[in-house]
Amino acid sequence: MYMVTDSSDDYDPKNPTQGTLRHAVLTEGAVWITFQGDMVINLKHELFVTSDTTIDGRGANVQITGVGCITLLSVTNVIIHNLLIYNCKPSPENDVLQVNQQLTEKVSGSDGDGISVQKSRNVWIDHCILANCADGLIDVTQGSTAVTVSNNRFTHHDKVMLLGHENFDKDDIGMQVTVAFNVFGEMLGQRMPRCRTGYFHVVNNDYTGWAIYAVGGSGSPTINCQGNRFTAPANPNAREITKRIVQPGKEDWKNWNWRSTDDVLINGAYFVRSGEQSDSGYKQATSSVNVKSGSQVDQLTGNVGVLALTSNGLTGGGSGVVNSIPGINQIDPNTFVYEGGAPTDNGAPTDNNSSSKTPIIIIVVLLVLCGGCTLYFIARKKK
Repeated sequence: MYMVTDSSDDYDPKNPTQGTLRHAVLTEGAVWITFQGDMVINLKHELFVTSDTTIDGRGANVQITGVGCITLLSVTNVIIHNLLIYNCKPSPENDVLQVNQQLTEKVSGSDGDGISVQKSRNVWIDHCILANCADGLIDVTQGSTAVTVSNNRFTHHDKVMLLGHENFDKDDIGMQVTVAFNVFGEMLGQRMPRCRTGYFHVVNNDYTGWAIYAVGGSGSPTINCQGNRFTAPANPNAREITKRIVQPGKEDWKNWNWRSTDDVLINGAYFVRSGEQSDSGYKQATSSVNVKSGSQVDQLTGNVGVLALTSNGLTGGGSGVVNSIPGINQIDPNTFVYEGGAPTDNGAPTDNNSSSKTPIIIIVVLLVLCGGCTLYFIARKKK
């Protein structure tokens, strides 16, 4: 156990202050990080989390903001839970202290993601709120796999979640990600998620609208959408849920395996299916989530976001917490710019690029009580 007692981040790569989150994530061996009380941690550089680490913000109002935010690079077995992450900015090239606290390594800097997962596996991002970062809210790239994104609330952002580094990237061919029980909330543009090359289970999420598209992809990903609720925006040119990012004139997307089952479609929302529609085409894109009908999404997502906040007048993971984010209330929905471009005649603009064995499904159950709730971790890896 490591309890964070100091909210400062006077960034010194060779001597992080004891009691800070930056010092905590450098602890060798398995570590469960908690927080002494409410705190806003304004990072001076991206925060590199080491393997076998749980960052657990339950019981306090823990906010992460500033430069770089959270990076998982070449690590395994990491849980990020119950954090409010917002207004993250790009970080410059700098030295970063490694886990043994004796060696520094120069890194190129971050794009300003809320959480960046690179070359990592067995990662669970759960019960967080993410909003208004410079690049993505969550990016999972460069061969990362066995990643679960669950029970989170996303809000006030254009390009929400990128899964996969580049089209047909050999490192991402076996990527498996589960996106479950999340609420995609106010003022979101696109990429909920955008998938490349791998296998993706998008299950029992609530999509309250989008400016451009909800679920997109390129590079022939397999996308298994089940039991979601999609509420299309008022714009009649943006009611398609899906977006294939392909070269003009190319129709190979018709062979990509994308399906929608048990989804609830509202306000004219529609899902364009392609490829195989039977279960046989989605074995690697099916997690151990017990899929419910999209008609039950209200109950399934009723406690998303940070859990049971009562301090400073914050009472749960909904709009009350979102409205506490500095600057959020000053964002005008009528002038907010989505970078995907103007709608084309098929209702979706071009989303510019940014950055054979049977899998075994492994469920690791964490019997951690949190006022009547139980946390669970769905991890998947290849045989």
